[in-house]
Amino acid sequence: MAPPSLPLVEISGAPRDRGRQYGEAVRPQLRAALAYYEQAFGHSAGLTWDQVTARAARWREPVGSYAPHLLEEMRGIAEGAGVRLLDVLALNARGEVLYDNSFAAMDTSPDPSGERVEEPAEGCTSFAAYGPASGDGHVWAGQNWDWRAGVSDTVVMLRIVQPPAPTLIMQVEAGQVGRQGASSAGIALNANGLGGRFSDAVGLPQTVVRRAVLDQPAITDALDVLCRTRAHIASNALLTCREGYAVDLETTPAGHGWLYPADGLLVHGNHYQAGVPAAIAADYRPLSPDSLVRVPRAEQGLRALRGSTGPDESRKLIKQAMSDHLGLPESLCTHPDPRRPAVEHWTTLVSSCVDLTTGDYHVTAGTPCDRDYQHLPWNLYDGPQGDDNSRN
Repeated sequence: MAPPSLPLVEISGAPRDRGRQYGEAVRPQLRAALAYYEQAFGHSAGLTWDQVTARAARWREPVGSYAPHLLEEMRGIAEGAGVRLLDVLALNARGEVLYDNSFAAMDTSPDPSGERVEEPAEGCTSFAAYGPASGDGHVWAGQNWDWRAGVSDTVVMLRIVQPPAPTLIMQVEAGQVGRQGASSAGIALNANGLGGRFSDAVGLPQTVVRRAVLDQPAITDALDVLCRTRAHIASNALLTCREGYAVDLETTPAGHGWLYPADGLLVHGNHYQAGVPAAIAADYRPLSPDSLVRVPRAEQGLRALRGSTGPDESRKLIKQAMSDHLGLPESLCTHPDPRRPAVEHWTTLVSSCVDLTTGDYHVTAGTPCDRDYQHLPWNLYDGPQGDDNSRN
């Protein structure tokens, strides 16, 4: 039996046309996502889907003002999939609805003791490795993307051809306009939820911010987006570029912190590593305590890259590092916890491994411990700002 692989979707043209192509291609996955989130929001907050979309409507104006082309892309997605614009907007703002301060009652669910607890931050472990950390001399970026197991069948690999802007490759939930990925400009974005309650002011959804970052032609432009754009919730952004440079920004509505690699290696999880923001410092506790285990375990495993003699060996070492099971099921390679209801199960949806030197993009359709990386048929540098010499 062939190993599981992620669906490949390629779109191009004007924003509305891109959206229609996207929506038509992922119609079954998008409808599955809507069905899951209707169940999940009902379970955690007792809300109907119409109540969720009514709350998501507050992001229509901010998205339209900041990135009208992305709102048009969402309209096209809705048309192509045969759903409402607010359905697509809710899928793009699902994290904002879950973690929004003014909707705080939505994201509480009972723990086994009967107490009400805050929804864990979206779990991910991101990395960048280059220079002294990369024995083969290549620049590597990637992450384990941990989220709800119930959306595993909705994840697709999306390639967006949008000249003169860079061509993008991203792993997304069907219907989302951005999440994490890399571009023909040689920039990778890997992202992690951070948690924490901030003010009630409305900011942009992460899907829009992350897409805006990847749309930029240079690392400084990407940083400008992160520093000058007010996102609605806190999120970590690890930027890596093919020239051999990486920087990590812990972005929050109340200010940012930043980190640089140590000897070419940088790993980030779901807790504040640059410093807890003053706005939440008084009573801050990591919403994903397992992040305190995942980060050092990933660092330990990825140090083996220093001895790699070539890209094939590097990918094997990355897979081995990202398959770590200390603390299972909430380990670096995350598996569903049988002690919890199925609707609350988490898993590693995708493990990504991007060679920014050659433009080769590899992913797993699920946990990396029990499957090989899928080599995508697209090269990053087949697009604006791409350089054929980068593949040598």
